[in-house]
Amino acid sequence: MASYTEHTDQELVTLLKQGDREAFNQIYYRYAEYLYQYALNILRDEDECTDAVQDVFVWLWENGKKINVNILRSYLISAVKYKLTRVIQSSKRKAEILALNPLREEFFVDDNLEIKELKHAIQEFVISLPERARLIFELSRNEYLSNKEIAARLGISEKTVENQITIVLKKLKSGLGKMSFWSVLV
Repeated sequence: MASYTEHTDQELVTLLKQGDREAFNQIYYRYAEYLYQYALNILRDEDECTDAVQDVFVWLWENGKKINVNILRSYLISAVKYKLTRVIQSSKRKAEILALNPLREEFFVDDNLEIKELKHAIQEFVISLPERARLIFELSRNEYLSNKEIAARLGISEKTVENQITIVLKKLKSGLGKMSFWSVLV
């Protein structure tokens, strides 16, 4: 068996879904420092950045069995972005961060309005889907079922589920356009 350092991200995610602690450790060793540096570039507060990255990894371990991730690195970056946004919104940090680096203003958005608009756009999109595609998408995104679980529940092949989700996500991302960086979380 290959050592964990030789596994691809996708193989590590598969092992993580089986509760493999060493796979989780390898993901942590592979990405923790990168995510910390990414967070530090935005927030410039070592403690807050450490907490944000640790929160992401705690969540990953606790929910690893039910995640459905295609690109682990992008998923982790999005999770850290989300954590940082929450930290910034829940404190006076926005003014401090902008004072340190005015170019960071693009990181801040009117989230409440944008999130409402995004949710509405997604709901409208999902409603417009053909029944089978809508069901597959909802089972994947709302009930967090794996492709295998969806295939078993609906009596279709796993490849069909994968294809349907890929098609729906491409259409959704295309429809959302550049609405916000939140669209990467869809």
